[in-house]
Amino acid sequence: MKNVTNNRRTRVTRLLIRRAFTELLRKKPIQDISVKELCERAGINRGTFYAHYTDIYALRDAIEEEMLCEFRTLLTPMAEADAEARTPLRIAEAVFRCLKENADLCAVTLGEYGDKKFALRLIDLGRDFCLETYARLFRGVPKRQIEYFYAFASAGCIALLQKWLSDGMRESTEELAAMAEGIILHGAGFLYGAEH
Repeated sequence: MKNVTNNRRTRVTRLLIRRAFTELLRKKPIQDISVKELCERAGINRGTFYAHYTDIYALRDAIEEEMLCEFRTLLTPMAEADAEARTPLRIAEAVFRCLKENADLCAVTLGEYGDKKFALRLIDLGRDFCLETYARLFRGVPKRQIEYFYAFASAGCIALLQKWLSDGMRESTEELAAMAEGIILHGAGFLYGAEH
């Protein structure tokens, strides 16, 4: 029973730390966040923080690793699914759903003071799925051109996600995924369908 209580207390403490960190990261860069300030916001003492993390950067790394694990878990069923079922829409919906469920973590990756390198790591996770999907959709196109297309489309998706985050994630994940797919597959032609 004692282990269950300790595990619950640890989870709650880490959640408080994570919440305080993401709130602060929305307002300022990581190098301007002190452990003292974070602890005051989380309602914990510094000793409690240091029992879990060595510094602010270790906290960020732990949060990012947690999110990477969630994305890997999310992408595993897609890797095992029939290739025809892996469409840009299905991939985008899964990614956007995971981000919405972890909205506070979006500040770590996509916010103004987020870790841009981590956003690139997330993009790399879905890279193989997307390249295979695009190769199937655009048969005969050289692999190198598909790689450039992916680089362009993924950067656009990051911008789309940043806009969605800054607007308070008002659109559903399905709406955002359909928008991303429309823009990726039809470029400016996507806007002709959005006139109404």
